[in-house]
Amino acid sequence: MTQTSASGVDRLTPKVIPGEQLVRFGPRIAENAARFADKPCVIDEAETVTWAEFGDRVARLAGRLKVMGVGPGSMVMSLAENSAANLIMYAGVLYAGACMVPLPFSATEPALIKMRSDCGGTLLFTTAKYRETAEKLGATQIVDLAELEAFTGDAPAIPPVEVGDDDLFDMIYSSGTTGTPKGIVHDHRFRCRQFSRTSAYGLEESGVLMMSTPLYSNTTLVAILACLIRGATAISMSRFNTVKFLELSEKHRATHAMLVPVQYMRLMDEPRFDEFDLSAYQTKMSTSAPLPGVLIAQVMKRWPGNIMEFYGMTEGGPGTVLDCAAYPDKWDTVGKPQEGADMRVIDEDGNELPYGSYGEVVGRSGSMMPGYHNNPEKTREATWVSPDGEHFVRTGDMGRFDEDGFLHLLDRKKDMIISGGFNIYAADLESVLRRHPDVADVAVIAIPSREWGETPLGLVVPKRQDADPDAIREWANEQLGKTQRVSQVEFRDDLPRSEIGKILKRELREPYWEGQTV
Repeated sequence: MTQTSASGVDRLTPKVIPGEQLVRFGPRIAENAARFADKPCVIDEAETVTWAEFGDRVARLAGRLKVMGVGPGSMVMSLAENSAANLIMYAGVLYAGACMVPLPFSATEPALIKMRSDCGGTLLFTTAKYRETAEKLGATQIVDLAELEAFTGDAPAIPPVEVGDDDLFDMIYSSGTTGTPKGIVHDHRFRCRQFSRTSAYGLEESGVLMMSTPLYSNTTLVAILACLIRGATAISMSRFNTVKFLELSEKHRATHAMLVPVQYMRLMDEPRFDEFDLSAYQTKMSTSAPLPGVLIAQVMKRWPGNIMEFYGMTEGGPGTVLDCAAYPDKWDTVGKPQEGADMRVIDEDGNELPYGSYGEVVGRSGSMMPGYHNNPEKTREATWVSPDGEHFVRTGDMGRFDEDGFLHLLDRKKDMIISGGFNIYAADLESVLRRHPDVADVAVIAIPSREWGETPLGLVVPKRQDADPDAIREWANEQLGKTQRVSQVEFRDDLPRSEIGKILKRELREPYWEGQTV
């Protein structure tokens, strides 16, 4: 990582918390292995691993890595689907004091090659499914997770390697659809502070967490790392399937799940949903994109337990939480700033705006990335420095805080539609379209217009084959302002999404803008 320069923003500085005592990952894993010995730690399609077994395999793998010279300062990569072995490997690397770099298998091969080159890792863990791709990335040693025990061999179990607050914990890469992907660095201070905050939402040692999003995603890591810290049990799914998710939830009496909005949508659309006993659920969590109020209403009605919706960034800084049971009148927001988070709104010139104004959301908290790996310029671009010199992370999201302190998100700054000189937020239009009874899913994008420069297009996944796109457009426009109106509605069989459920609007826009001049 780069160090602090004269500009003060090459390395972001998080909030200071006087007198804090951080829970270290490695020592806590060793403690939990002894304390919860025979209780299941992780269950996947192939095996059940008890806490004693988990702790032993993690400590022995760390011993093997230590012999290889892998420790603090080392980067260890993975390219693999969820499994017990993947989680053991992940924990073993951290236990050894090294930095874990989970590569996103959803990325293109050229992007993955750039990621490996950027992080400089030489050791890569993979599976048969991704072996062919793994061999093209340039790692000098590739280990199949099916052979993890053979790789560990007779290495002795070692105590957790001591690490400092500034030592690197993990590095999460952006999707890398264009240019060089950004490596988002998390140090031990970042993650340790996050442990305590996440576990405050009811995930205790008696908990059973459903893990159905990829381990390379920060969405998953926020929940699964807290699960391990608390000594709970994780149910690992290699791939999300609605019926399988429901079967496993019933079988293992799941109490918690971290899901993204598209998973909630698919579960609510699952014809067999109401057949399953989900009464053990206490809390479902949601992140990665705003959870629509109409969807919250369905989940709260049909699925026992509360919903906690989180808004934040892999980079850290801003963070809000919406307790859906406590605030049923705020389901159109993403909640209030979490304890310790300082969130503000700025204009295009970087000036702070009064409370209640629309602008770009920025945030600062105890959990903030030090910066992007080997990329001080991108770190500076992602930073807003307040008049008193404090570092805030720029979200790129447009929003406002209402009179009660709840954050209303409008759109990504780069996705805003400018039509006839007016700013149109796709989220406003999507919110209206989503309420139509024939709309299952929707995305609004900007397309070229000779008259207006840009104009909104609604891309709808209909619930009925005989649905009428013109009728949906007319219905929506009756409820929208004159400058917001949707120019056209087109039907799609589905919408392209990332592995964590975000709609890939860039892919949707490209065909309309390619070769266009307005």
